Amino acid sequence: MEEGDSPVRRWEDLDIDILVKILQSFDIFELSAGLAHVCSTWRLACRDQLLWKTLDLSVLKSNFIKIPFEPYVYVDCQSDKTLTSLLKICLNLSSGNILTLIFHYKLYVSDNQLTYTAERCPRLKRLVMPAWNRIKKTGICRAIRMWEDLESLTMPSIANPPYVMEEIARSCKNFAELKIMGPCDIFFASTLVSFLPNLKVLSVRCTLLSKPALLTILDGLTKLEVLNISHCIITEDPPPAPKKILAELDESILEKTSRLCEFLTCMSDSCIMCQRTRNDEGLMRWYKYEEDFWKVDEVKSLAI
Repeated sequence: MEEGDSPVRRWEDLDIDILVKILQSFDIFELSAGLAHVCSTWRLACRDQLLWKTLDLSVLKSNFIKIPFEPYVYVDCQSDKTLTSLLKICLNLSSGNILTLIFHYKLYVSDNQLTYTAERCPRLKRLVMPAWNRIKKTGICRAIRMWEDLESLTMPSIANPPYVMEEIARSCKNFAELKIMGPCDIFFASTLVSFLPNLKVLSVRCTLLSKPALLTILDGLTKLEVLNISHCIITEDPPPAPKKILAELDESILEKTSRLCEFLTCMSDSCIMCQRTRNDEGLMRWYKYEEDFWKVDEVKSLAI
């Protein structure tokens, strides 16, 4: 080095706090692409807990085809391998520090993948569920038992909700908020009242909701503070009764919602989201719309 020249700084000599700050701007694929193998300093930075409070896999969808028998989807082997590989790398680097885990609703996770993830995210507080198709009752219940600190769940609707809600009630003592992406019928509403009476936040937006189901929620969830039914189709009676859609909420409902800290609703003919719910007859086909449309929620803590 000639006199007057500045010494060459190496990447591994960079202050680790600065390096972590730089890595925070990287996405999940960049972080898992081998940065941790550059040198020991980079590996230490890649394992910093600031990078792994949230594992956001919402950009990852399965490559699948529909089939006429359970689980009603066939997932391409390469798609499965990609997810498994990504989970192994990320969960290894996270060292058990993940607090929020976000799956895409069109990611068809298997029981083994879910169990592997649950074992390595013991401190999880918020979960945005993938599709149910390949997850069996034993698989989700096993995972929930490992997530004792779980407080928030966003989930696709499910035909038989009691076993999930019962396991949450048994294992997750701090559970407080739930978002259901799909129909919430009177059976689902009654299940919530039976197993999660202390629920504080509930979102059932953009779906078909009967007045009896709504009243069951309002009467039974006495600790509820926030309820979001924005862009729902509200019917007078549950199926199979003829569908009589309410143009506005009546006094019997509004009187009960007055106790809530926040009641979120929209039934406007001019609202694009309300129009979409009606066009889809209360069963929202999220794939038809903008890529991130499904991530929206009027409740800030539930938005992605």
